[in-house]
Amino acid sequence: MEFTDYHTRLAAYALLVDEVDGQERVLLAWWNGEGHSDPQWSLPGGGVDFEESVVDAMVREVFEETGFHVEPGGLLAEHFFTGRGRTNDYWFRSQRFVFDATITGGELGTTEVDGSTDHAAWVPLAELEGQPRADIVDVALAAWREKEARG
Repeated sequence: MEFTDYHTRLAAYALLVDEVDGQERVLLAWWNGEGHSDPQWSLPGGGVDFEESVVDAMVREVFEETGFHVEPGGLLAEHFFTGRGRTNDYWFRSQRFVFDATITGGELGTTEVDGSTDHAAWVPLAELEGQPRADIVDVALAAWREKEARG
């Protein structure tokens, strides 16, 4: 299929992992499903606006969904999937970029109004198994673990 035969959605996310009292945790956003999917945890992030860079989108989305200002780091992972539209009968490609980031300010609390994120929370990695979550969380954590193993 040629690139003119499908829609493309660019999205940018941040993986923020820290450690408190010897327990690693990840900052996640609770995606409300927008009325067409079951709610689940996701990475803070989302769609790139038309005249916005991927990195700028990640910074904006993290603030909207978590209340934190971040300094972007390097690209941690890129991932895509393809499918058919939910409300239209068109093919699409969802191209996703995950960046390392460092919190530089702000406080935990979702700032977007009437958006797709209900709240954000630090979730211990040990408690993440079995919780509903978007696959991008697992993609990012696998890339992070690989990076950590390389040192």
